[in-house]
Amino acid sequence: MPRTVLLNPGPVNVTDRVRQALMLPDLCHREKEFSDLMAGIRTKLLQAFDIEEKYTSVLVSGSGTAALEMAVSSSLSSGRSMLVIENGVYGERIGKICDVYQFNRHTLTLGWGEPPNMERIENELQQNPDIEIVALVHHETTTGLLNPLKEVGELARKYGKVFLVDCISSLAGDEVDFKSIDIAVGTANKCIQGFPGVSFVLFQKKELQRLDRIPERTLYFNLTGYHKAQEAGGMLFTPSIPAHYALNVALDELIEETVAGRVKRYANAAKFLRDGFKDIGLEFLIPEGWRSNCLTGLHLPKGMSYEKLHGELKANGFVIYAGQGNLSNNIFRIANMGDITQEEFQRFLKVLATVC
Repeated sequence: MPRTVLLNPGPVNVTDRVRQALMLPDLCHREKEFSDLMAGIRTKLLQAFDIEEKYTSVLVSGSGTAALEMAVSSSLSSGRSMLVIENGVYGERIGKICDVYQFNRHTLTLGWGEPPNMERIENELQQNPDIEIVALVHHETTTGLLNPLKEVGELARKYGKVFLVDCISSLAGDEVDFKSIDIAVGTANKCIQGFPGVSFVLFQKKELQRLDRIPERTLYFNLTGYHKAQEAGGMLFTPSIPAHYALNVALDELIEETVAGRVKRYANAAKFLRDGFKDIGLEFLIPEGWRSNCLTGLHLPKGMSYEKLHGELKANGFVIYAGQGNLSNNIFRIANMGDITQEEFQRFLKVLATVC
């Protein structure tokens, strides 16, 4: 019986090696074994992306949103504001986190799937000197749009701003220019190919002094509190131990494949699928040149509901993803993250063509 292939943007299919890492003996998180494991993961995250010289890492148990809330809530100085670029659900999520913490924010509001205009961003930075942080989602999985990380980062640097990037759906799947980023957010269960339950923040060491001066606003998500504890080999709260074991092995696999190798594998998979979508006659949501390597947004075939399409594909062993919000009745999404074989992609296209 073929396995179920997850064509949703996380959780993803993982290798047997990663799955077996969950089946380990019970362990107390206060023992040295777990401290060593955590230290190894924090180091491997930096090694995988070749950033160990200038960056440090913090682990938090929770989904990618947990690490995002940690980064956003812990990074804004009192009396300053954040510029949030919103062109999808996840950019809007950064805005919601700002609102929960009652932060001052400026918002560049765009249509879902609409790339940001650099002149508009620059105008915001020129007109609002209170802005301290520019926040952007790299891969906006609402649509599959890959936002211009490098260009926005260069603008942030030009005006002396801190650049905070949600890399949750792009890290290890699309090229990430760390030279542009001050604070990056990621998770285990997408392109890194681990299990849900642990996420992380990567930030430049030069940011630490500024971050230390920011008042503690949250108990569970205080970034510098976690950093101090983890640097000393401890942790503040009980972590998701099995997910950490799996992430450790997933990072071994990523380092073996190399980030460049995985990005290329995902890009090749996306091209193969998109050529197939064209042959079937499906219509793309995002124009060529703006698409992530990891996910493709497609208009639903005429006369077909998402429920019918999802049900037919799931019956054949493939799980796809619905559109969100006002796109929920118009599109569906196909991710190609995770450990998926070429044969499985070929079989999926055959089934999709038959269903359509």
